[in-house]
Amino acid sequence: MQAEKISGMQLGLLQFTFIMSTIILTIPRIMVSFAKQDAWIAVLPSTVTGFISIGVMISLAKRYPGLTIIQYSSLILGKWIGKLLGMYYIYFWFMSISAITKQHTFFISTLLLPNSPPIVGSFTILFLAALAVIAGIEVIARSNEFLTILMLILVFPLLLLSINEADPGQLKPILGDGLFPVFQAAITPAGSFMNQLFILGWLLPYLNQPKKAAKVSIFALLGIFLLVFGIVILTIMVLGPLTGKLNYSFLSVIQYSAIEGSFERLEAIAVAMWVMGTFVKIALSLFILSLSISHVFGIRNYREFVYPLALLSVIGSAWIFKDVTGLYEYLSLSYPIGGLVSQSLIPLVLLAVDTLKKNAKRSLL
Repeated sequence: MQAEKISGMQLGLLQFTFIMSTIILTIPRIMVSFAKQDAWIAVLPSTVTGFISIGVMISLAKRYPGLTIIQYSSLILGKWIGKLLGMYYIYFWFMSISAITKQHTFFISTLLLPNSPPIVGSFTILFLAALAVIAGIEVIARSNEFLTILMLILVFPLLLLSINEADPGQLKPILGDGLFPVFQAAITPAGSFMNQLFILGWLLPYLNQPKKAAKVSIFALLGIFLLVFGIVILTIMVLGPLTGKLNYSFLSVIQYSAIEGSFERLEAIAVAMWVMGTFVKIALSLFILSLSISHVFGIRNYREFVYPLALLSVIGSAWIFKDVTGLYEYLSLSYPIGGLVSQSLIPLVLLAVDTLKKNAKRSLL
């Protein structure tokens, strides 16, 4: 049993913030680049993968209570294959942290601190995240409770202001290019955020009431769906074809919706939301990476190497992408495919193999 515990609400909010933090400003551009004015429809099929991820991860957790995906993969696949899978997830999470940090520094450099060296932004956010990880998952969860509520308080007025500028005519013609572009766009959010619910594989052992896992996860998924759907459809109705050409298209909507003399420079709110959400996402990712290493190598205290991992991630963020073009190629092409494999296919294979092994044992009895 894990010494640290989080509540059902904290688990749901962690899932919500983890997924929404870095896509709230960027996802409309990526989806519109595939499906154009029909990108809002693509949010619907992509949600199905989220339900699948929840079902798979909770099923595995019920079969191996108190264990993370790294631990029970060795029981399902055997010691050595399980270790190799653990090593793969260590690599996956290190690359994810490097990419998230680089995305954060690009955003901050573009909007807030264009003359500051990117490594300063990387070091600052990773150092703060490392402090949170050292404090433990309970502290990360409690901090996220406050930050999520604050972000929601900030985002809903922005959505209401955007409605005044929306033109439903920008959504026409509906399905003008058929269904194929819609499914292409659906792969992006599925790989980029819906499948990230597989973080349950590391968080469920810390849940103080395991029976609430399915309920809070479904509520988190529905909240993600509603917010992404609203952001994508509003962005298209306000910006139209420009959505697919702007790196931070929802940020442009916020700037366009500002009311002169009353509510100006609203992008400062967007920057605050981004920084808060990115902090939570990097902290949680660093916690999962540290936990994965401790389980693969049999080290009891995951806190022993949090700071070295944070420092390596600073180096990784400086190395991973040379420019914004490389980042967006990764977000729109490489990561969706890698995410589907790492976050959906591998857990499904684990569940299938475990089911076959259990059925084979029953048949021999």
